[in-house]
Amino acid sequence: MVFILKPNVPKDKIDTFISGWEQKGFSTIFSVGTEHTAVCLIGNTAEVDLDQVVNTNDIVDYGKRITEQYKAVNRTVHEDDTIIKVGDVSIGEGFFTVIAGPCSVESDEQILEIARSVRKSGAKILRGGAFKPRTSPYAFQGKQTEGLDMLRQAKKETGLPVISEIMNQTQIDLFDDIDILQIGARNMQNFDLLKEVGKSKKPVLLKRGLANTIEELLMSAEYIVSAGNNQVILCERGIRTFETMTRNTLDISAVVLLKQKTHLPVIVDPSHAAGARSLVPPLSKAALAAGADGLMIEAHNNPAKALCDGAQSLDLGQFSSLMEELKKRAVLENKII
Repeated sequence: MVFILKPNVPKDKIDTFISGWEQKGFSTIFSVGTEHTAVCLIGNTAEVDLDQVVNTNDIVDYGKRITEQYKAVNRTVHEDDTIIKVGDVSIGEGFFTVIAGPCSVESDEQILEIARSVRKSGAKILRGGAFKPRTSPYAFQGKQTEGLDMLRQAKKETGLPVISEIMNQTQIDLFDDIDILQIGARNMQNFDLLKEVGKSKKPVLLKRGLANTIEELLMSAEYIVSAGNNQVILCERGIRTFETMTRNTLDISAVVLLKQKTHLPVIVDPSHAAGARSLVPPLSKAALAAGADGLMIEAHNNPAKALCDGAQSLDLGQFSSLMEELKKRAVLENKII
């Protein structure tokens, strides 16, 4: 249930209104937007008389019931698009932010060469896996803490903010100076991890699970936001279908639906969706046209010798060419790259 407040209500009256509901056992979300201010109730609101609340509180303009289970990430509660700041980088409506780098950090030389090149091409954030969740226990598992150190050095050398995947809640302290925490597809419903990153004040990129619905993705985001962290970036990275010619199937309609349902930024990972580098450029352009707020692309200085996912990684020249094409298209979509 959400109550839209009248304009220019004094803060003390809002505080009294909110505390009254919290004393009755409800959790609340207070949202200030450019058009209106809202107070959302979290809890069993079935017995709350909506009309009575509106008629007996002179600060309430109107109220409505939210039928969806996700409340905090719901656009009904927070009409304005959330813009997430990472240093000088903005992620959200009006911007098209490209995150690029290798699937896995392999060496100091490798990550530095890639970081310098993707920054020159226009990427705003450097990605790199230090801890790698792999289907096979015998596959390369990443450089782990050493890989995080390599990312920190690349950040220091280039000024690019960095993002890396966190595997479980025991690793939180290891990621202190990593700018964005990535929750991978396999961990989308690791609820203990979601609650823990929700306690942090660090931006979180949440990937959709390979067999999860859009509503389930939003509910996972709700775990993070309801724990106190509203800096969540949603990532569509393809879902598993009966199709076998691609690694996954990129659900481009998810971008449109998510932009309608939530105020959170939405980006696309075409590399994991396709599993083939030849498909990455056209899928990237489709994501931009569909209204995505950015991309996460795998780029490598030598894909043929990559220790992880080389087949879906663009080489640095291919990434540069793609960025040039995206910059031209971004003008038509009124997006800033």
